[in-house]
Amino acid sequence: MTLEIWIFCGVIFGLILISALFAGSETALTAVSRARMHRLSNRGDSRAKIVDTLIEKRDRLIGVMLIGNNLINILASSLTTSMLLDLFGQAGVAYATAIMTVLLVVFAEVLPKSWAVSNPDRNALSLVRFAQTAVFVFGPISDLVNWIVRQILALFGINLAAGASMLSAQEELRGTVDFLHKEGSVVKGDRDQIGGLLDLRELEVYDVMIHRTDMDSVNADDPIETIITEILASHHTRIPIWKDANDNIVGVVHAKDLVRAIRDANRDFSKINIMKVATKPWFVPDTTSLQDQLNAFLRRKAHIAIVVDEYGDVQGLITLEDILEEIVGDIADEHDIDVQGCRPQPDGSVLVDGSVPIRDLNRALDWQLPDAEATTIAGLVIHETQSIPKEKQAFTFHGKRFTILKREKNRITRLRIRPIGDDDKAS
Repeated sequence: MTLEIWIFCGVIFGLILISALFAGSETALTAVSRARMHRLSNRGDSRAKIVDTLIEKRDRLIGVMLIGNNLINILASSLTTSMLLDLFGQAGVAYATAIMTVLLVVFAEVLPKSWAVSNPDRNALSLVRFAQTAVFVFGPISDLVNWIVRQILALFGINLAAGASMLSAQEELRGTVDFLHKEGSVVKGDRDQIGGLLDLRELEVYDVMIHRTDMDSVNADDPIETIITEILASHHTRIPIWKDANDNIVGVVHAKDLVRAIRDANRDFSKINIMKVATKPWFVPDTTSLQDQLNAFLRRKAHIAIVVDEYGDVQGLITLEDILEEIVGDIADEHDIDVQGCRPQPDGSVLVDGSVPIRDLNRALDWQLPDAEATTIAGLVIHETQSIPKEKQAFTFHGKRFTILKREKNRITRLRIRPIGDDDKAS
């Protein structure tokens, strides 16, 4: 009788161990990094290739693990109950329930799952052979169970086959980067650069262009001396040329080409025809995505384009640098003027020029102001208030207090923004 009890104990111990393997495998393989496994697989790691194969059908894998785990747990509990019934009679049922609950919860669930989640990538590689065997044995049963589950859910109008992630791959990647930044694994600069790269397909040229009211341009009909002075005094290397009206762009002058023309004319300005120095302007729709515009810049080996709306009216201009700054942040060189459109104040508020883009403000201050309906911070205030506010007016939205400091005609040129704390909300 004693030998039989020891055999029963050994079998039960073995079943608990197998149950732990099922639980650990399920946790490790569902938490594993698919990107890391894919990279290891490409490097020739045979275990990573198996992991890749298994997690491609995640529902089948989870089904196998659950079926196998439950079968083992039921078998272990049945054997324990049978053994204790022989030893203690009807009281053995209560003893078996108490003992197996503790053993299964601690050693077959919590312990293996905690171990697996501590390092899912490494542990998934360690358990993948066991998981592969389990899928081979219980795979057909899992397929049958999944089919039954789908039929039952279909009666309630739930179609698992059509279930897809509500997040795009870009949104999932953005969410992952934001989460890692919150944990401290990714610095803010890297997060902003990855976010800017992902935004290229979502943003349009209109969102980042230099508006026509802020464009540096010269009149082709002005005296050549005036034109040369204006171009060489500009802090931009490419300047649009217009005739008759400032939205009638007829060319773009590169400062280097102008300097070359001055040299060839032996500094005799009267010999210079600015239209011969200028290149033909390139017009692009304001609805072009930044990704497409970036590809077009690279394809044409160009650096500047004039932005027009659906009616052909000039809206502004965009440069290659504008798009690159969406990825890497502001690019400053020794000739740039450091225009402080955003000035933090000692009291915690921020003085902001109305023309500052919302995206730049969010990036600089790590805010989350929406930029879907407006491009600039002044545009956001007008959109939210559905009016053109007067000076000294104040509004509260998106967790911030906006106070209009200066307005010129119908343009908000300066405002103060103060984040609202818990004390402000309470009051």
